[in-house]
Amino acid sequence: MQYKVIGILAVILMIAMTVTAAAADSGNPENRVHQHLTGRAPDAGCNCDRTELCTHLPLVLIETGGQEIPGVPIVDANGQEIGVTTTEDGEEMLLAKISILDNPDHNHHPSDSPDLEASVLIRIRGNSSRYFDKKNYLIRFVGPDGDYQNHTVMGMDAHYEWALHGPYLDQSLIRNYMWYNIAGEIMDYAPNVRFCEVILNGEYKGLYLMTETLTNGENCRLDISEPIEGTGKTGYLLRLDRGSTEPIKNIETFTNYAYRNLQVVDIKYPRSQSLTQEMVDEIVREFSAFEKALYSYDYDTLDYGYSHNIDVESFVDYYIINEFTTNYDAGWLSTYIYKDIGGKYRMVIWDFNSACDNYRDPVTSPQHIELQHNVWYFMLTKDEYFTDRIIRRYRALRQTFLSEEYLYRYIDDTVAYLGDAVERNFAVWGYTFDLDLRQPEERNPRSFAEAIAQLKTFIQERGQWLDDHIEIIRQYSHASKNKKFNH
Repeated sequence: MQYKVIGILAVILMIAMTVTAAAADSGNPENRVHQHLTGRAPDAGCNCDRTELCTHLPLVLIETGGQEIPGVPIVDANGQEIGVTTTEDGEEMLLAKISILDNPDHNHHPSDSPDLEASVLIRIRGNSSRYFDKKNYLIRFVGPDGDYQNHTVMGMDAHYEWALHGPYLDQSLIRNYMWYNIAGEIMDYAPNVRFCEVILNGEYKGLYLMTETLTNGENCRLDISEPIEGTGKTGYLLRLDRGSTEPIKNIETFTNYAYRNLQVVDIKYPRSQSLTQEMVDEIVREFSAFEKALYSYDYDTLDYGYSHNIDVESFVDYYIINEFTTNYDAGWLSTYIYKDIGGKYRMVIWDFNSACDNYRDPVTSPQHIELQHNVWYFMLTKDEYFTDRIIRRYRALRQTFLSEEYLYRYIDDTVAYLGDAVERNFAVWGYTFDLDLRQPEERNPRSFAEAIAQLKTFIQERGQWLDDHIEIIRQYSHASKNKKFNH
């Protein structure tokens, strides 16, 4: 039985959402802090003699005492990864010092007094990005006793864990910044981000993006509860990817058992220190109930269907954002789903480094739709109500946050904000424009200007094609195609 009553309500809701979104003004962010609209201007005056780095962006200085940051891949004679490096003591993370300069009233120089100085644990993070020359880092603030300490970073809410993302494959430098912020306007939550420049052991490392990691936190991050002591109850975050090195975190799921999901679902939150077997059992029970309802004959019914388990709007928005950007790791790798106690499952976006036709291989042309094949969307798009929600929501977003005008202006304003930080970054990493990071060769931009032009061309072609073809997803929910999935 289809959701006919709910469908009428959805239309009313969609009209209201369209009116609300139409009022969005990128010059006056209310729900989301967009750094390029609120930060210090790149041409702001500076009284220094320019003998050292002078930047309008926040500046991050990291000192490791000459020790190598762990997490570098170790490969065997056949080029297969067999592990990653550790510290001299065999630890996964290295104790280091960090200084952050972020004063909105003046430019920043390495010799300035820091606005935040602390100890951190640091390691290289990422999967394929571990192999890039420009590394990404995970940092955790710690106190003298080694306990985690929360710190406000660059105006973002206090937390102890952060990711430093260094754009390398993304030669536009802005994909994660742009799409995290736009997703944050569209969805309940997306990670907050700030551009900064990084100096490691006195060596300039270029432009980075300080990023909230996906976990819970007071007044920030995901709005999910901490574990309730003595019970199996907790809010939790799951990841679909390559799995965890800690066996207790890797859970068996229905879709994995049924070979619809060939990756591993692992528990990202609660962390190991708080996670108990009782919690794991409760998480498995709840997640299995969701997947079994989704893959049952009753998947689209009011009484027993998937809508009891998920926030449909969250899954619709996640689909549209990742489909519009052809971010096809979504539903395969770097895929996050979370749930609060007594709540419904929601999706949260992550990692747009390869989005907008930036994969190494040419698998993401603008004239393509893919996500209906990926994990839970394989069944969700069999429901007429769900595909109708996607189409209506897409049409509304194309008038606001996904309009060509909005996206072009967002790109131009962000590039203007970065100013001469772009030139400094490519003074170190400019050789990447001589490399063939993507195949075939003609897909590689040979300058920053070309990288930005490529991004804009993709957005134009993608939007125009989806405008003309978004209705084709109705084929996946047509009754004639889904006889074996229905009563």
